[in-house]
Amino acid sequence: MHRLRSIAFTALSLGILLLGSVAATTASAAGPASPATTTPIKHLVVIFQENVSFDHYFGTYPNAQNPVGEPAFHALSNTPTVNGLSEALLTNNPNSANPKRLDRSQAVTCDQDHSYLDEQKAFDHGLMDKFVETVSGSSCTDKSIVMDYYDGNTVMALWNYAQHFALNDNSFGTEFGPSSVGALNLISGQTHGATPTDLTGDTANGTVIGDPQPAYDGCDTRETVAMSGKNVGDLLNSKSVTWGWFQGGFKPSSTANGKPVCGTAHTNVAGAKVTDYIPHHEPFQYYQSTANPNHLPPTSVAMIGKTDQANHQYDLSNFWAAVNAGNMPAVSFLKAAAYQDGHAGYSDPLDEQHFLVDTLNQLQKRPEWRNTAVVISYDDSDGWYDHVLGPIVSQSTSQFDALTGPGQCGTLKTGAYNDRCGYGPRLPLMVISPFARANFIDHSTTDQSSILRFVEDNWSLGRIGNQSFDALAGSLNTMFDFRFGVGRTDRLFLNPTTGQLGS
Repeated sequence: MHRLRSIAFTALSLGILLLGSVAATTASAAGPASPATTTPIKHLVVIFQENVSFDHYFGTYPNAQNPVGEPAFHALSNTPTVNGLSEALLTNNPNSANPKRLDRSQAVTCDQDHSYLDEQKAFDHGLMDKFVETVSGSSCTDKSIVMDYYDGNTVMALWNYAQHFALNDNSFGTEFGPSSVGALNLISGQTHGATPTDLTGDTANGTVIGDPQPAYDGCDTRETVAMSGKNVGDLLNSKSVTWGWFQGGFKPSSTANGKPVCGTAHTNVAGAKVTDYIPHHEPFQYYQSTANPNHLPPTSVAMIGKTDQANHQYDLSNFWAAVNAGNMPAVSFLKAAAYQDGHAGYSDPLDEQHFLVDTLNQLQKRPEWRNTAVVISYDDSDGWYDHVLGPIVSQSTSQFDALTGPGQCGTLKTGAYNDRCGYGPRLPLMVISPFARANFIDHSTTDQSSILRFVEDNWSLGRIGNQSFDALAGSLNTMFDFRFGVGRTDRLFLNPTTGQLGS
């Protein structure tokens, strides 16, 4: 790798390689030239998982307990540390319980409370000391489990990816709240513009704070909300950049009364049958401009990523059909079937690991890999304990706020949209790419809309506007090394069961 970079640097010094134009003129690895980009990244794959705080997965990184009978993790000698769980936080935590390690036999847990209001209560003016009292799950018999964490013996694949690529330990949910809030911020940096404007538990003052289902989805099963304004799909369409959201279970299993039925299911490691498709995890279905209400398939494999009856909303299988045909979209959002999305209660880190490893193993075998970046991100923390208070860049004052006092998350700025208190909980964020820095911990402040901003900047799309958080978002570029215009040639293939090296 060092020899390759040395050669590239020499070429640069002779004027053979021009940094300013390499990204715009380099064709994709397969097929015709792709749209101009401001970096060498021609293909971005965003894997958007569910409900994990940073400390829940990386709190003791890179130190694993390595008990007998579990896959052992041993960090590289030069591994940097993260802002994780110190000895004081592990043994004398300000909460009413200390964090405890969960092992592989405890992969399936109860679901925690991750509502907009209760998460703010748990943060308690930044003291981070009310998690057991306010966000432990109603189904959890042991309320202290909300404090607990996994290490590299269970989430080994993620720890191994961190060893070889880039991990950010200062990335946050754009706002407090559950899945819909995070998903909307990923694609638009905006949760305001909801109709109905005040829907008990789901919207307030025209802002989404809960988990309503999208109005433009025929597989909806309960109350729905429509969003106004633009999302990144609209921006990509305006520049004719290929893109798609690919979700497990999006393909209907049948129809009933003219509506699609999304009924396919899989069994998780605990033997529970889990329906694959969850409508409120599909953010583009909240916007009429980017929705596919009847879950129609693409008209052909060649049209995947382009505008047709599917309108850029697809089943996860369509992603691989496009990739295998040499038709990988420029921007792809991947959402696992529910049993593999990592959400406590119905999924788990072991099933999630299978999805992540299978996806990355396949992508690294593709010729497009040389100019691809994969971002692994999460929609919310599930309420799991994390000890870091992020910067509060958006204040709010309503009955649903409690961060700095009853009804308060600071003081709402004049003209600002209410009920968007954030940044929220700290979440894992990873970049896996030939251009990702190796064994690197990024401490830059980022949030979910930083991914949106990367897409906007890389394809010169402009901004969403209308108080979108993209205007405030920190850059992901620190996690990359674009200096030489060529990426690493190494690959990392893992075992999907153990997360260990070797497929």
